[in-house]
Amino acid sequence: MAQITTNNALPVGKSKGILRIQSKIIRATNDSSDLNRELLVQVFPVVGVYGITQKLTVFGVFPILNKSLTQTKNGDRFTRSTDFGLSDIRLFARYDLFRKTGRETILSLSAFGRLELPTGADNLRDDRGRLPQPLQRGTGSTNSFGGLVLTYQSLEWFFTGSSSYQINTQANNFEFGDTYRLDAVAKYRLLARELSTGVSGFFYLVMESNLIWQDENVFNNSTDRNSGGTIWFLDPGLQYITKKFIIEGIIQVPVNKKLNRSVLENDFITTISLRMNL
Repeated sequence: MAQITTNNALPVGKSKGILRIQSKIIRATNDSSDLNRELLVQVFPVVGVYGITQKLTVFGVFPILNKSLTQTKNGDRFTRSTDFGLSDIRLFARYDLFRKTGRETILSLSAFGRLELPTGADNLRDDRGRLPQPLQRGTGSTNSFGGLVLTYQSLEWFFTGSSSYQINTQANNFEFGDTYRLDAVAKYRLLARELSTGVSGFFYLVMESNLIWQDENVFNNSTDRNSGGTIWFLDPGLQYITKKFIIEGIIQVPVNKKLNRSVLENDFITTISLRMNL
């Protein structure tokens, strides 16, 4: 069973594979500056998962995205955007440190790490010149990420908690602030549905939580005081789970935030995805 906005510590199985295709929309219009900015990001991550051993699982994330920013300067309202294209590929590994399996329960603790590679275009331009670095499809930098995740699952309940930190490096005289996040997930099985094939499908009510702190960005060796801060999302969602596939949807809503100066604030993030066991 997988959650939607973060990782878990459940085993995949040796020589087992998973393909996950997502559609994600990020919208941000809450602007405290006089630019009246509106940001729209559309992302289609394709995720491949493979169990190397019973304890070691590897992931590859291939995001296709575009970004569009509309703003007003000197009375002129205009939009700057990218076309759809590949962003930075992320390679991910998870290793099970501890697992206890009961008759109807699993308790598992895993460590995970990720490497983000600069595969996305990071020097895109339009008729106004080079796009700002946060609007580029790629960062141009190689970034690392790691943490721990603890998962408990019974027949009706599912809980996960994770802690992670991402270290970002500099490229194009720009460095995104490092990020620390705490994620938690609770799921409850609502009802089962018997399919014509005899395989049971289950509906799960989902509530996820993401507490994210980001350091300030650095541009030309100067700290950008209009970046970084802390935001807390609560994410209601629904999953339909069978032995062969999972269909799921969730909306991330900011419920508390302490962002620096004129950071553009998210309205919401929506995610719909299909996961297939191979």
